[in-house]
Amino acid sequence: MKFTGSSSYVATQDLMLAVNAAITLKRPLLVKGEPGTGKTMLAEEVAAALNLPLLQWHIKSTTKAQQGLYEYDAVSRLRDSQLGDERVKDIHNYIVKGVLWQAFVSEQPVALLIDEIDKADIEFPNDLLRELDRMEFHCYETREMVRARHRPLVFITSNNEKELPDAFLRRCFFHYIKFPDADTMRQIVDVHFPHLKRELLTAAMKTFYDVRNLPGLKKKPSTSELLDWLKLLVAEDIPPEALHSADGKVSVPPLVGALLKNEQDVTLFEKLVFMNQRNR
Repeated sequence: MKFTGSSSYVATQDLMLAVNAAITLKRPLLVKGEPGTGKTMLAEEVAAALNLPLLQWHIKSTTKAQQGLYEYDAVSRLRDSQLGDERVKDIHNYIVKGVLWQAFVSEQPVALLIDEIDKADIEFPNDLLRELDRMEFHCYETREMVRARHRPLVFITSNNEKELPDAFLRRCFFHYIKFPDADTMRQIVDVHFPHLKRELLTAAMKTFYDVRNLPGLKKKPSTSELLDWLKLLVAEDIPPEALHSADGKVSVPPLVGALLKNEQDVTLFEKLVFMNQRNR
């Protein structure tokens, strides 16, 4: 298996190299980067390009590692025993298989996405060390060892909200998705808007990077927010001239709410525009 990119996802040479290194080493690929830089989409695109089924485990603050393995539904078994249901004789009927169990017992190799692992408790990664390293775990209720028939291609994403344990990092191949430069961003936009007018794209890109490079922003606009903004500009038929002032000074772009997502950043940007207008 080798990932060489796809027509619907612009992958840099470094990113493709990281994916293939993880495949060669048979280690999980830990992908970090700003929110909106395509970390989750990477797993989807690699799975599609390599023709692998994709299992997804989206982590929340309340997620426990055990849920990825299995859960024992004791309440349902108690209820069925009270009702005299024959199912109670087989405990397997009350084992709810998690995504790791499903990936391990799959008849064919699969890709497994553990999305936003840093949202969970700090002990969450440590609780999965053995399972991700040895590709096996023990089910105490059924007294069986569940081993992977095929080692899944594991993608783990993190938004860097908290540090991950060293022991966990040692078992992963790491890649940080840098924010795209202007040329790469144009390629990304071309994938989503192949018929976008060059004048609008040029004006939108300049405005986007002007906003993004504003010092003091609490939440810098990301790739996904640029794509949302362009979609609105096209839908509303906004002309390129509306994205900048006649003298090239900084101005508040139309539909700026697609780029700036909190009142502090909007206020900061409006102050910058006001100061530029005063200095004319």
